[in-house]
Amino acid sequence: MPLLHNCLQPNRDMEMRMSVFTMLAKLLLDAKNTLDSQGHFCDESEKFLRDVLLPNLVWHAGRTAAAVRTSALSCLLALLHGGLLSLEEKLSPLVLSALDEDSQMSRVLACRSLSATLQLVGTSLHHEALNKIYPELLKRLDDSSQEVRSASLQAVALWLSSLTGGYNPELCAPHLQLLFQQLLLHLDDPDSSMQDQVLEVLKNGSSVHPSLLQREAEAVRDKHRSPLHCDLLLQHISSLHTHTSHP
Repeated sequence: MPLLHNCLQPNRDMEMRMSVFTMLAKLLLDAKNTLDSQGHFCDESEKFLRDVLLPNLVWHAGRTAAAVRTSALSCLLALLHGGLLSLEEKLSPLVLSALDEDSQMSRVLACRSLSATLQLVGTSLHHEALNKIYPELLKRLDDSSQEVRSASLQAVALWLSSLTGGYNPELCAPHLQLLFQQLLLHLDDPDSSMQDQVLEVLKNGSSVHPSLLQREAEAVRDKHRSPLHCDLLLQHISSLHTHTSHP
């Protein structure tokens, strides 16, 4: 670990760092048979994340620096998929900032990293931490890349599934209203596959605050080019009320 840390100091050549991160990402994808073959890597993962990955996710000007961030994000995603997560509070701001990278791949990796983070610790996050995540994901629904849009929508779905009893829907109603409004906007997206994906996200997340979503869906129904998806959503919400009334 000390040798690796020295190789990745800011005063070293960025291309070397990029190569090392690319190699590490491949090793982390099979961590049980590579870096963690003896079961000790987890003990070093926090130091690895804090001293190696996080400094290289910080924005610096230049194409090479951007390539380093992309390779570091790839490494981070592999680390998250391995369940080796720590320092979430320090990690999230850097990943959120990566959503605005010029590189399409960086934006995709940032969305996927947020998805992996939400899968691992989403239900344990405080509502203030959760409410810092969704606005940045919503911005990517207007991304020029369909791959980024789809990845951000998947992360939004996981965000909704992370809301537990500790997330007060009435107290956080303004946040949920903004989220629902933006998703309903894309329920009328020119891309039919996006419409279908958004519908599933809204249906799965409708139990968070069904009355609010119903009001918002009814408000935009006649503004959509076709009311089909709104009607399907409203039918789903109505079925929730029926099941609640008849357990």
